[in-house]
Amino acid sequence: MDLTLRTSSLPHDDPDAALAFYRDVLGFEVRGDVGRGRTRWITVGPAGRPDTALLLAPVAADPALTDAERDTVLGMMAKGTYGRVVLATPDLDTVFDRVQAADAEVVQEPVRQPHGVRDCAFRDPAGNLVRVRELRADAG
Repeated sequence: MDLTLRTSSLPHDDPDAALAFYRDVLGFEVRGDVGRGRTRWITVGPAGRPDTALLLAPVAADPALTDAERDTVLGMMAKGTYGRVVLATPDLDTVFDRVQAADAEVVQEPVRQPHGVRDCAFRDPAGNLVRVRELRADAG
């Protein structure tokens, strides 16, 4: 089987804050911005990689959720326990410095994990956990 991950999604509760974070802080390209007001679906992705995207979706607009489920999701987002994504970069320190300068909530400063990966973690404006791992030139 030959599968490729095309798009993954994270919820947002403030499209302008999500857009500013992923575009202005992380440097992602905006690929789409559909909807209006707080009900916007924003597609972003890394520059030069048109085959990989992240959909920032308004949790409040999901018709499959009951009001109670929506409240649960929003509560988990507020605690930072709902959405998460893992990104990779050859320059972890620069990414971390840029995110920290933007006043994002830092969860973990860059550190080498016991399993050998060097990474850091922070939360986006919606509370989603964003973990960034360092790509190593010697890691096949």
